[in-house]
Amino acid sequence: MSAEVTLLGVRHHGPGSARSVAAALEQLRPDAVLVEGPPEADPILALAGEKDMVPPVALLAHAADDPARAAFWPYAEFSPEWVAIRYATELGLPLRFIDLPAGYAFADAAEAEERGGDGADAADADLPGDPIARLAEAAGHDDPERWWEDVVEHRRPGDGEDALAPFAAVAEAMAALREDGGAGRRDERREAYMRQQIRAARRAGHRRIAVVCGAFHVPALAAMPTVAHDRALLAELPKKVRTEVTWVPWTHRRLSQLTGYGAGIVSPGWYRHLHRTDGDPLPGWLTRAADLLRAEDHPVSSAHVIEAVRLARTLAVLRGRPLAGLTETLDAVRAVMCDGSDVALALVEDRLVIGDALGEVPEAAPAVPLQRDLARLQRTLRLKPDPAPRDLDLDLRKETDAARSRLLHRLRLLGVDWGVPVRSAVASTGTFRESWRLCWQPEFAVRIAEAAQWGTTVERAAAGKAVGTARAAAELAELTGLVETCLVAGLAEALPAVMRVLADCAALDTDVAHLAGALPALVRALRYGDVRGTDHGALGEVAGGLADRICVGLPPACTGLDAAGAAVMRGHLDEVHGAIGLLDQPDGSAAGLAGLADRWAATLRALARREPSGGPATGVPGLLRGRAVRLLLDDGRLDSGEAGRRLGLVLSAANSPADAAGWIEGFLTGGGALLLHDPRLLGLLDDWLTGVPAEVFTDVLPLLRRTFATLEAGVRHTVGSRVAAGPLGPGNAEPDAETAELDRLRADAALPVVALLLGLPTGAGEPGAGPRIPRQAEGRDT
Repeated sequence: MSAEVTLLGVRHHGPGSARSVAAALEQLRPDAVLVEGPPEADPILALAGEKDMVPPVALLAHAADDPARAAFWPYAEFSPEWVAIRYATELGLPLRFIDLPAGYAFADAAEAEERGGDGADAADADLPGDPIARLAEAAGHDDPERWWEDVVEHRRPGDGEDALAPFAAVAEAMAALREDGGAGRRDERREAYMRQQIRAARRAGHRRIAVVCGAFHVPALAAMPTVAHDRALLAELPKKVRTEVTWVPWTHRRLSQLTGYGAGIVSPGWYRHLHRTDGDPLPGWLTRAADLLRAEDHPVSSAHVIEAVRLARTLAVLRGRPLAGLTETLDAVRAVMCDGSDVALALVEDRLVIGDALGEVPEAAPAVPLQRDLARLQRTLRLKPDPAPRDLDLDLRKETDAARSRLLHRLRLLGVDWGVPVRSAVASTGTFRESWRLCWQPEFAVRIAEAAQWGTTVERAAAGKAVGTARAAAELAELTGLVETCLVAGLAEALPAVMRVLADCAALDTDVAHLAGALPALVRALRYGDVRGTDHGALGEVAGGLADRICVGLPPACTGLDAAGAAVMRGHLDEVHGAIGLLDQPDGSAAGLAGLADRWAATLRALARREPSGGPATGVPGLLRGRAVRLLLDDGRLDSGEAGRRLGLVLSAANSPADAAGWIEGFLTGGGALLLHDPRLLGLLDDWLTGVPAEVFTDVLPLLRRTFATLEAGVRHTVGSRVAAGPLGPGNAEPDAETAELDRLRADAALPVVALLLGLPTGAGEPGAGPRIPRQAEGRDT
């Protein structure tokens, strides 16, 4: 007796197709089920029936020798293929995937890359467009998605209706589309392989075979050519690549993406609701939308839900649709529940239309040892992978938080950016606090498989990757950043090897800019070493050596720079200044670091003195000289009188206005409050600015505007007020606080407030006597 083969053509990830497949399987009662999918996954198909397998999930297939070459087959609970898989596993029926093995696709892609192509067959270049769009156009509809919703997705089989009738209608339509060919060479090979698998199922003695596949393939599988024909097509295939397959969790958000590993389902949350709901889906879905909006403090009541249901149904009638679809539903939500606001509607679209559902797979699913170790650490540290972004604040003084930090840093080193460092919402300048934003992505499974080459645990893999990266590093800054990563990730095993490479590279690198760019990362690593209890003696030696070489080589490196080079070097100057401030060890506890601040101050003085004598190429640009003076002033190594003298010299007529404008920019960068505290500086600047010749003023104006634009708004306003009040020469300067006569009456009025702030007792004497303030509290310090 010949086997009966029933072809169930579906649209992937369609709830209407899923319901139709379920009804057809109940009517057919097949003794074997064949599904379009990679045959390499046949050994793990039984896991789909486990109670711990919760969709959305995906099959991950990757080349055994190159895990980066991978592909996913995602399934949601509303996917027709998933319905067929669960039906077969629950009844214990023979279940097979019949698509062309993934190993052939990987081999094709590899050959195409060798040829310099993109992996697409030339014969596939002129394929027709989306078959659903062509059917919708033939039916007179300009929106293929809306047409398919009306015809298939919203359709529910009626009592006594032939469950196979919809599949016969779809097969007839697809046959008409494919009368002129319509299949590329790749599809022809896939269909040839599918036909071979159907023949194999027949030979196995199955009498009722159900085949669930894309509707486009149904005509090719219904008209069986000869075996020789199919063998000839398959003989063109390259040698199959050895492939490994497993189940991985998936998300609705990833299903909605049209590129990458997505499936292009624009509304997975809506489709899941359609699949789960028997009867009218509108009231339940709009109730969920109302709950969501109420949780976000939008005033939505049950009356809004009733009115939204009515409006959606009315819009469907006006638009000639049999039922309200997603478009009508969202229009009703916007008009009734969101008061026309697209902002509130975007929340509904993100949380309900798409959603953040994350699937689960059983522990028995195949996984590389690295994946299993990561899963163990996630359970131990109570870090559940979640597709919804969330912030995590860590206190590194706590053992659990420190372990979480090490895990996240190690994963980042392996290219798994599950956590990304962010600025903490908690105001803290200590190095014991870290803030992360966590967001798990399904494709991390590929990166974990790819990282398995470095080790079988997260720690060993991260250490191996760090050493490999260090040996391949080309720049010093990359190595110092890697050292910092090793420290914060707790990779003591990898640090010695990385430090050896760093020391060798630092000894050979003579570019001061490279040295200056590398030092800050080393200093940060030293700070992390302090809070994490890491031995940083070797780091201190390397950092001290870099700092000394910067002190020696910086003045010559800054000589003759153009404007762009000076701007870059100013950034290095600020970073090195901050780093050396942290490195300086007055007690000499770290070799080579004692007295470093004094050597750096001498370097800044040398920079400040290198004025151009025979043109810009003979000295240090004004931007860097002014910045050096400001850094010395802020550190207390230069008094305001000397700073004013240097400013006066720079603003003299002997210097070019462009050089003077650069000096001012460097001097005022970081804050202009000193202009308010020392009116002499402001007077000098005002005199110089009013004396700039008109023909030069337009050249220096952009520099001045850029400089003053960086000042605080209050400083700019006060400076403007003082300039507008009149001349700012020395004779008009405000009296110095040291020589000004004290106004006793005004001082007595402020004493009660001062006493309250200091917690001192108030005096009980004659009126106006004020509080009794000790002699040592009197005077300017009070």
